[in-house]
Amino acid sequence: MSLVGKKAPEFKLDSTKGQISLSDYKGKWVVLFFYPLDFSSVCSTEIPEFNRMKPEFDKLNAELLGINTDSVYSHKAWIDSLGGVDFPLLSDYNKEVTKQYGILIEDAGIALRAAFIINPEGNVDYEVVHEPVIGRNVDEILRVLNALQTGHACPVGWKPGDKVLD
Repeated sequence: MSLVGKKAPEFKLDSTKGQISLSDYKGKWVVLFFYPLDFSSVCSTEIPEFNRMKPEFDKLNAELLGINTDSVYSHKAWIDSLGGVDFPLLSDYNKEVTKQYGILIEDAGIALRAAFIINPEGNVDYEVVHEPVIGRNVDEILRVLNALQTGHACPVGWKPGDKVLD
């Protein structure tokens, strides 16, 4: 069931940057993305790409939050192996948040690959969910965030600077 148009489920979790609640980001855009496992091949390409693109998200007053069901200890070890990450990785070790967002693979105990864009009022404006074996296109998430921030309808293939629809 889609969360688009609904209030994003609140959470309070431990992370690599201390305890974090979604409500800590009220008034900001949040890109909340779930990934299956630390140290996995696809995630090891994706997290560094989000990190590389972080300045672009910062320009749009958007916070990046990565989350999965691994422990904070695993996150910290993985971050060290990646050479650092400039945004928090949250631990949903008990799998409650992953369930609330509707993306838990129950038998494996891991998250589907998913991204949610949450607006400053705390509502989900965008979600994309797919199988864990395919990495996301971070440029597309950034493009959608830009489009949402125009407050207008945007045609297919729209990019920042293109005309919006009335």
